Amino acid sequence: MKTRIALSFALVAGLAFGQAQPKPKSQKELEAIQAIFNAQDPDSRIKAADDLLTNFADTEFKAIALQVAAASAQQKNDFEKMVVYAERTLEADPKNYPAMLMLAQGLAQRTREFDLDKEEKLGRAEKYANSAIELTKAAQKPRPDIPDADWEAAKNNYIAQGYEALGLAAMVRKKYDVAATQFEAALSASPEPATVVRLASAYNQAKKPDQALAILDKLNATPNLHPSIKAVAAQERNNAVKLKGGAAPAAAKPATPGTSTPTTTPSPAPAPTPAPAK
Repeated sequence: MKTRIALSFALVAGLAFGQAQPKPKSQKELEAIQAIFNAQDPDSRIKAADDLLTNFADTEFKAIALQVAAASAQQKNDFEKMVVYAERTLEADPKNYPAMLMLAQGLAQRTREFDLDKEEKLGRAEKYANSAIELTKAAQKPRPDIPDADWEAAKNNYIAQGYEALGLAAMVRKKYDVAATQFEAALSASPEPATVVRLASAYNQAKKPDQALAILDKLNATPNLHPSIKAVAAQERNNAVKLKGGAAPAAAKPATPGTSTPTTTPSPAPAPTPAPAK
């Protein structure tokens, strides 16, 4: 499934470290850093990140190595490992909003209506999401050579992820109008088909099938729509037709409210940081 946007490695480095670029202290550390970004799969990236942190405990690349490991765990849908690495990222860099967003989305997606710790988890998700949104909005372009358009696209991508996490949390609480408002904000910041389907689900749950049908019909007219998105969009459209009193085509049984849309595709692991000068 297509993710929101792929950030260039220059942007990822800037977002992780702000104005100052990290530097390796030796050739061996440089090689260990390069191994992370040369790895071809999530498991290899995680191992390379662990190797760097084990062998070079004082590395200036600690936060970004942990962020890469967290994103790689997210790609594997390994929630527990993602949480460990993302929390360690925040210990190394308390303002690392990509890590906050991974935690916000993961907690919101994994929390269920009858979880005993539902409010604690949703409260954390909302805190991470709101903090990430505010940090992103206030962020200045880390390097003058980054094109303004790329910088704005990167910021809008992160802001959209924050609003989407808030929408997911509201869905769990059955605050469907609130969820719809958050999904609308996410789409305004950075359009994404999966978010359109989530918004349609929120509209249906709020008993607003006309609004759901309007956005789903527009989505279905999108060229090259991914089959999985198209299938879930069709299910939500059937739900909207039924709410209006019409007869929908036979379909698989409806998903549990709030979870009928596909889970967010894990954000891609951050692209390589520019190779540090020897």
